[in-house]
Amino acid sequence: MQTLRIGSGAGYSGDRIEPALELAEKGEIQYLVFECLAERTIALAQQAKLKDPTKGYDPLLGDRMEAVLRTCRDKGIKIITNMGAANPMSGAAKIAEIAQSLGIDGLKIAAVTGDDVLESLRGADLPIIETGGPVSALVGVVSANAYLGAAPIVDALKNGADVVITGRAADPALFLAPLIYEFDWSMDDWERLGKGTVVGHLLECAGQITGGYFADPGIKDVSNLARLGFPIAEVRADGSAVITKVEGSGGKVTAQTCKEQLLYEIHDPGRYLTPDVVADFSSVSISEIGPDRVLIEGGGGRPRTDTLKVSVGYVEGYTGEGQISYAGPGAAARGRLALEIVRERLKLTGVRTSELRFDLIGVDAIHGSALSASNGEPYEVRVRVAGRTDSIKEATRIGNEVETLYTNGPAGGGGATKSVREIVAVASVLLPRSAASPQIHYLGA
Repeated sequence: MQTLRIGSGAGYSGDRIEPALELAEKGEIQYLVFECLAERTIALAQQAKLKDPTKGYDPLLGDRMEAVLRTCRDKGIKIITNMGAANPMSGAAKIAEIAQSLGIDGLKIAAVTGDDVLESLRGADLPIIETGGPVSALVGVVSANAYLGAAPIVDALKNGADVVITGRAADPALFLAPLIYEFDWSMDDWERLGKGTVVGHLLECAGQITGGYFADPGIKDVSNLARLGFPIAEVRADGSAVITKVEGSGGKVTAQTCKEQLLYEIHDPGRYLTPDVVADFSSVSISEIGPDRVLIEGGGGRPRTDTLKVSVGYVEGYTGEGQISYAGPGAAARGRLALEIVRERLKLTGVRTSELRFDLIGVDAIHGSALSASNGEPYEVRVRVAGRTDSIKEATRIGNEVETLYTNGPAGGGGATKSVREIVAVASVLLPRSAASPQIHYLGA
């Protein structure tokens, strides 16, 4: 194969579905990849699985497969996704069920497991990357998932899988795997694996690289964002690629959009750690070669590390929140008074919190009062009070106090809301690679 066309069908769990179908129908792609896991997403999925052992996969898996499976099957497009989340086996069974309902026969589905390393971490004294403390000190651990690499996906493709669904796999690995398989790259060809990781990183956030997250009216204008097209990479065997999108779709692909995405979530461009390779982005060359066509060259890599990153999800109390709006002349002053009232009420009633925030949305909620003081008074604001507690009962009291502002002042408050939610926090550790044992399970439809 001279050139492989890979489409990015999703950049996160709740992403749009129509652009993926557009890729399948009009993109002339060989692979459609759905990257849908964030650090916290899989911990929430583990909680869903604890409540129902048949759940724990991405809640939009069914909708996505119903939208694209028939088209992909008819066109011979292979699907790779991490929508298995905490339960790739049930996710694979769901895909098989949908295939049957669509009258699709002979579909080979591969479920990759082995990223769940919770048992390996129980009682371990591995240091937490963010704090340095031992992981054994965490209370309420609900999940521990290692970032797997491309190898099991490659093996599944070699065994004829039409759909590969994984749990926690590294984002670029989903895109790197078809390159390794189709171009017959060696798993220790660090230079090409590094180049393929560049491509994977550019594609993994879907619409970000086609102008979505890039857009800033009057500064970086992007047209037709409501019909934003998702990206396609035309990859050659040497690892170079052209980033483009379906002709006529919204958004744009330029050197600027590609550069922003290349630097997204990168700490050290010369040493980007993945399960497959330590990639080097420092020598990447980006050049526009036509409308919505950007050539990506360069990049490289060095041998992978002996450890895998593990995301550990744990319950860390509850958040209680209340909001209410004020509008018209003096809105900001009334909003500030509302915050002071709630602040004092929480003290008077003895609400026990470990952390509290009092924000005036529209004034100082993001950058704080120091930067906001130089701006004019807004005509409408929204009060927000949020606190961290050890119990649902205490968290509930925070929103209740905000709601009482309706009748207990100041004047003109409206649109009050309140909520309580369990906090699922995430910590990271490094686990010896040998502690994770990927396995592949095949289902037919």
